[in-house]
Amino acid sequence: MMRTLYLDCGMGAAGDMLAAALLELLPNPDELIRELNQLGIPGVVFKTEPSVKCGITGTHMTVMIHGKEEESHDCHHEHAHDHEHEHSHEHEHSHEHEHSHEHEHGHHHAHHHSHHHRGLHDIEHIVRGHLSLTQKVQDDVMQVYTLIAEAESHAHGIPVSEIHFHEVGTMDAIADITAVCMLMDRLSPDEVVVSPVHVGSGQVKCAHGILPVPAPATAFILKDTPIYGGNIRGELCTPTGAALLKHFATRFGSMPIMKTQTIGYGMGKKDFEAANCVRAMLGEREGAGDEICELSCNVDDMTGEAIGFAMDRLFQAGAVDVCTIPIGMKKSRPGTLIQVMCRVNDKETIIQAIFKYTTTIGIRENILRRYVLDRRIETIDTAYGAVRCKVSAGYSVERRKYEYEDIFRIAKENNLSVEEVLAKIGKI
Repeated sequence: MMRTLYLDCGMGAAGDMLAAALLELLPNPDELIRELNQLGIPGVVFKTEPSVKCGITGTHMTVMIHGKEEESHDCHHEHAHDHEHEHSHEHEHSHEHEHSHEHEHGHHHAHHHSHHHRGLHDIEHIVRGHLSLTQKVQDDVMQVYTLIAEAESHAHGIPVSEIHFHEVGTMDAIADITAVCMLMDRLSPDEVVVSPVHVGSGQVKCAHGILPVPAPATAFILKDTPIYGGNIRGELCTPTGAALLKHFATRFGSMPIMKTQTIGYGMGKKDFEAANCVRAMLGEREGAGDEICELSCNVDDMTGEAIGFAMDRLFQAGAVDVCTIPIGMKKSRPGTLIQVMCRVNDKETIIQAIFKYTTTIGIRENILRRYVLDRRIETIDTAYGAVRCKVSAGYSVERRKYEYEDIFRIAKENNLSVEEVLAKIGKI
């Protein structure tokens, strides 16, 4: 059986809507909210509330920053430099989120102030240096943020290094992105299928002027994916929502044949004639397998340390798996076969990374079908506290394994070896 997550984006997607939809798939969503609020994102508090759209009940997630719900006054939080300015603006958008596309308000005022901004390096410092996240979630957050920064770089015509994020908007975006990445890690689907994305239509006013829908950054992120405009005026898909979909999607397309087990609805704030929500459906597909891309190359002029560094960077770029095999090459030189498994949608990114971080001058490609066991995370109470356990099942087998990071943490905190911790809590 294949654990399949299907995301219905018939009303677009924003970070908070995706997080709320995925949250409803958990058996105990309040537990995850408590974890999010304990991460230490500066000034941020997550709150949820029931919301009804067109008779459908779902969850609306709110990110409070220093006690207030963030309402930014610009279509984008990204700028090339700090500035002082006067401006007037007026908004009418379909959703409320970190790029000011999720709220409706009208106002006219002039003000003179300085903004603090953060670059991508500052974001990484917060995510990797201050938040209690696993390495995988940290990597996912930064890869999503990199997609946004690259899109803004293209839209504004400036290098990624000069893209800066408004300080308050940064916290809002980090909150939404982190929540979705943690939820995806917790749900651990084998595949994520995303519907064609409804991006909205028309134009949107903001401080920069009048922009087409989808916004330039959103359009850039969603290149090579199925999108459509529809009849609803306004922006339905945000850059953050687009980046999260692009990063986690195994593929885009119609809903596969699957046995649905749980359904979640993440609600936007505004009302339309259609239910303003993202719908997440989690279920199983019987032995369907999925397509995976295998990229391989041979090298004979890299040290073990250099290959190790390359493997780490390939994982950061989105590789599903990386392995090396010792081989003999021409003139009897010892060499290494590097095999990288990745999602088909990530192929071009991984190819660029292989050429960048290895010395190869050629890469081979195979498109394969793989079959995987259904995976889930269980929490087990022990004398040292809660320990997560990975459970893999299907095809008449079941395997259980403690989460290594939890065992490693207990070992360090109690000055024990890994073997001693396993002996004390009981081997599976």
